[in-house]
Amino acid sequence: MAMNKNTVLAWATWIMIIVGLSLIALGAFRYDDVAGWGFAAVGIGFFAIAWVFNALKGRV
Repeated sequence: MAMNKNTVLAWATWIMIIVGLSLIALGAFRYDDVAGWGFAAVGIGFFAIAWVFNALKGRV
């Protein structure tokens, strides 16, 4: 299987979504104090970066 630029960006997008969801879940279910808000904020940041990776597919 040959991986070109678009497949690499697609894999990176899915990995970032999974990591973002896991960070939001950690913030929601594991940590009940201020650290939970930090985990959730970083998870949302991962979603933003995944959105950029998805927008770059086909343009790079």
